Amino acid sequence: MNIRPDQDKFAFSADSLKIDTAAETDRIVAGLRAQLRGMRKRGLVLGLSGGIDSSVSVALAVRAVGARNVFCLFMPENDSDPESLRLGRLVAETFGVEAIIEDIGPTLAAMGCYERRDAFIRELVPEYGPGWASKIVIANALEGDGYNISSLVVQDPEGRQTKLRMPPSVYLGIVAATNMKQRTRKQIEYYHADRLNFAVLGTPNRLEYDQGFFVKNGDGAADVKPIAHLYKSQVYALAAHLGVPEEIRRRPPTTDTYSLEQTQEEFYFSLPYDRMDLCLYGLNNGVSAEEVARAAQLTAIQVERVWADIAAKRKATRYLHLGPQLVHAIEEIGHE
Repeated sequence: MNIRPDQDKFAFSADSLKIDTAAETDRIVAGLRAQLRGMRKRGLVLGLSGGIDSSVSVALAVRAVGARNVFCLFMPENDSDPESLRLGRLVAETFGVEAIIEDIGPTLAAMGCYERRDAFIRELVPEYGPGWASKIVIANALEGDGYNISSLVVQDPEGRQTKLRMPPSVYLGIVAATNMKQRTRKQIEYYHADRLNFAVLGTPNRLEYDQGFFVKNGDGAADVKPIAHLYKSQVYALAAHLGVPEEIRRRPPTTDTYSLEQTQEEFYFSLPYDRMDLCLYGLNNGVSAEEVARAAQLTAIQVERVWADIAAKRKATRYLHLGPQLVHAIEEIGHE
């Protein structure tokens, strides 16, 4: 997405990310229809979380193929916020799509997801068990030039919270166990897609897609990703145009992955989405750090730190975007 030819006449601001929502809707709908024809699929399956991205994706899917050719899944598990299911149902009702509940908690328990995660947590907090809760948080990139260090936050049954630094083995173990959630959800989505001859729709926005905020072969797996080119603030603009309920448009973005409530900026991003959008757009389009700083209410030094964090995440998560790597190209089917 390039800077508009007349943009240099105006100060860089949130208005720089504005889009023609009607035209963008038509473009995405046409693209989805063409992609489905190419795949010989007649509809779309997606997980519905009650968040802004999946809600907008449902609305676009309905416009592309009609409500009866869109099938949605609610996939709660033991750590899910009940509010997500309530809001997901509101979206399904708003757009008239069929949606069912697939509770993946028993499956995750049978695979040892929670047990494996808790065993790694107990390496730091031996008493961790029933009645406790936890989440992972990341150091704010604005506060220094070093690496982002992740910490574990635990809450005991009395509500007292403790923040602890994690050695790499504990961090990797907790994340590996937690990633079972996204991969199990995707397995369920593809089961229903296969039985219906539908395609699976992925819901990342541009910020998430660019920064690798997804699990490989989990929520990163999909046949189509219709909003991956849109900045998060543009997704919100599209939500208003498409009639996504206001309650969902007001809800702060969350991960809904850990047992403690967790915002996306706590876990992964340096800033709330609106300021992250400005920083990412500015970096992508050659806007100076000083101009971005004014628009995002940061200092130029802070913008440079956010840009360094963006670059580091792009490098660290590049493999998430790669398909299986072949030793030799198979030219007959176009695989390299």
